[in-house]
Amino acid sequence: MPALISSIEKNSIAHELGIRPGSELISINGVVLHDYIEYQYAIAAQELELEIKNPDGEIEIFEIEKDFEDELGFIFESAIFDRIKPCANNCIFCFVDQQPKGLRESLYIKDDDYRLSYLQGTYVTLTNLTKKDRERIKNQHLGPLFISVHTTNPDLRALMLRNKNAANLLKELDFLKENDIPINTQIVLCPGFNDGSELKRTLNDLWKYKSILCSIAIVPVGITKYRREKLNKVTKEIAEKTINIVNEFNKTVKKNIAAVSDEFFLLADINLPEKKYYNGFSQLEDGVGSLRCLIDDFEKRKKKIPKKVKIKKEFTIACSVSAQNVFFMIAQELNKTENINIQVLPVKSNFWGEDINVAGLITAGDLISQLKNNCFKDVIIPSVVLRPYTTEFLDGLTVKDVENKLKIKLHVTNDIYSTKELFNLLFS
Repeated sequence: MPALISSIEKNSIAHELGIRPGSELISINGVVLHDYIEYQYAIAAQELELEIKNPDGEIEIFEIEKDFEDELGFIFESAIFDRIKPCANNCIFCFVDQQPKGLRESLYIKDDDYRLSYLQGTYVTLTNLTKKDRERIKNQHLGPLFISVHTTNPDLRALMLRNKNAANLLKELDFLKENDIPINTQIVLCPGFNDGSELKRTLNDLWKYKSILCSIAIVPVGITKYRREKLNKVTKEIAEKTINIVNEFNKTVKKNIAAVSDEFFLLADINLPEKKYYNGFSQLEDGVGSLRCLIDDFEKRKKKIPKKVKIKKEFTIACSVSAQNVFFMIAQELNKTENINIQVLPVKSNFWGEDINVAGLITAGDLISQLKNNCFKDVIIPSVVLRPYTTEFLDGLTVKDVENKLKIKLHVTNDIYSTKELFNLLFS
């Protein structure tokens, strides 16, 4: 995998040099780089020689003098320039294994790369670390890392990940503790496997690493209609029990170190906790506190809602089923403004199955089928429904495809934890 440059920042060094998107960075000062971490070290030099392969195949050399802190302006297609470290597990709950055929190839890639964990916050199991990997983590102090723990019971973890190396988790955590590498941890709760007493054991074991432990996130197992293997879903009763276990643990250790995702509160029909529960919102992308952030942000902006706008504005907010109550509340407040009309469409997941209700898995097909009778021409969607840095949905269709099919305009909001962009659309 080359260091492919997908875009160039305006007014940057690379922009001034005329380097084009689609080019490849072959080397810096004669060194071929393997990932974005090495790239960051390399560009710290004040004198650089860049070897660039243009989209037409021509090789060019650029000699640069710059200040230490200056960036070059490259945005790469991937943070990994060589081969991504593949996942060596076969987890009983793996989402990749419960997808239909015919989606884009990247959705079937199982990565378990500590570099992506450090750079992008993706979760790794630590089952494929080599001696060389550990040395690099130690020497470059690559943290925090995001660790898929699931359970600290060695036999149970080997069973759930279907990999005997998974039983060595505590040894890997010992290594990280010895080298003061901070960690955020995740537990995918699979009823009948790692819930109840096993969850209590895992929480207590993880607290032994409190010197490096930043957070513990508990999320419910996601089950699509394509799953061949039987797994139990998280019920209202299990959600309530899990919330209680986590609350009791936090009370015991006198710190809000563990938190369940928003789905648990929705399943248990319990009000979302206040901000202090989430201990800095370190695992927002795992759905831990995202709705609380959205609610709190709206409450701050609510006082700025005008009584009237001159130009009539009508929007449909297409959201996940899990977020519908929050958006209904927001729409109710916004609709008090004269000439503002907001309707909310919770997009049900016919593609994945009724048990999938998060925004990141909304497909263009489901959006099209459920917007057919929509009377508004302007529709707001969150950016998490799209492939990063593209306009492509999970099922391969694009924003333009949906717009052309329905004769509407899609407005993509990038910050899903804030209502700032929504307010800009309505009141700017």
